[in-house]
Amino acid sequence: MEERDLLAPTWAPGHRRCAAALALAATFAFVGALPAAAAAPSHAMTPAVEGESQFDYLGDFQPDAGLPPLKCLHSTPIACFGPDTIRAAYDIQPVLDSGITGRHRTIVIIDAFQNPTIKTDLAAFDGFWNIPAPPGFTIVAPFGVPDFDVTSGKQIGWSREISIDVEWAHAIAPGAEIVLVEAASEKDTDLQNATRYAIRHSLGDVISQSFGEAEMCASPELIAQQHETFLEAAQRRITLFASSGDRGAGRQSCDGSSLVKSASTPASDPEVTGVGGTHLNAAGTGAYMSEIAWKTPAAAGGGGFSTLYPRPVFQSPFRGGGDARGVPDVAYNAAGYIAVWSPTLPAGRIGMGIASGTSAGSPQWAGIAALCAEIVHHRLGAINDRLYSIAGTDAYTSAFHDITSGNNNFGGIAGYPAGPGWDAVSGLGSPDVANLLPLLAARSQEDS
Repeated sequence: MEERDLLAPTWAPGHRRCAAALALAATFAFVGALPAAAAAPSHAMTPAVEGESQFDYLGDFQPDAGLPPLKCLHSTPIACFGPDTIRAAYDIQPVLDSGITGRHRTIVIIDAFQNPTIKTDLAAFDGFWNIPAPPGFTIVAPFGVPDFDVTSGKQIGWSREISIDVEWAHAIAPGAEIVLVEAASEKDTDLQNATRYAIRHSLGDVISQSFGEAEMCASPELIAQQHETFLEAAQRRITLFASSGDRGAGRQSCDGSSLVKSASTPASDPEVTGVGGTHLNAAGTGAYMSEIAWKTPAAAGGGGFSTLYPRPVFQSPFRGGGDARGVPDVAYNAAGYIAVWSPTLPAGRIGMGIASGTSAGSPQWAGIAALCAEIVHHRLGAINDRLYSIAGTDAYTSAFHDITSGNNNFGGIAGYPAGPGWDAVSGLGSPDVANLLPLLAARSQEDS
């Protein structure tokens, strides 16, 4: 693994969000006193890509032979997305064409274990779509990681997650640097330690977390530590994203034996922008057609209401959930992305697969935030209040695709229907990036 020292930005952090201390106090009042200083018991978190049901392996190829002729890439509707078509569908290409690519910004990816071929995988992915290499790609394992074990299902799953997260964050913001921070294991305490390290060492401007667990499975001590860490990120004006999960309104029970109805943490923390899933229908060129809530026989977009956090002020105009924080905040296509993943192959060969799940949405929203941060020339910080503010104006229908069809019933657990405005399946909806960024940038300038 590589590691190099990254200097903290020379800008002086802006004022702490005025409500941060009150938010922390209110949260603790909602869940009871939480001893933040105590050592937190650990529990395994699951990456949003949990196994073969969400990674359809296509085979191995020669990287210098060019992009294989995959029919799914340009069928109508598209059955699998590449960077060119997802950029077209979500109106990202005009932003890149204008010269905004995420330059002078850094995206941090938090994952567990390692992918020993991620640098060559990213190079092959970039080569297929003529994407320039990132200006910097650093791998940091602050607490060490075990040697890669091809017989470990956990490590295989997380190595796929790394490929998806790194490749697709870079696809959206090709001018941004990438820092991959590897946690020592999939335990929630190790992932929290990796996230806290990234924040306290100011490794980047925006952080993506494509993992989660049922709120009830995280110890009170961990929840307190995690929330304090996220408040510190807000103070440093670091933007946080997390996927909302792939089990509808449920998550795996703490012993992994069943599904239980629960929102997913860390996506449910109000300092984090939770990213749900949609099924995007697009023409062969990538032209946007329609979207519905994402659901397959094996998975469904995560969403629901927190039992830990009260409804934040920014969600107060939106229906559902009583006094509880609702997730997700926004959505993104979860149905079918090409990813390059090769750690089980001999040198000189690269593997490709079709990945599905909310895991792909978090790094792509992180890329969108990096584009906006380039526009405003500074970090954005927590953005939920600004996103909901935009949704409360006439600009909502141009900045977002409002998802009004489908639901996230799954595994015998009753979920929630999509509907006009915010809902507990798709949040505010998916982005029209060219229209959203000027609105988000204007509000971020006012907030700086």
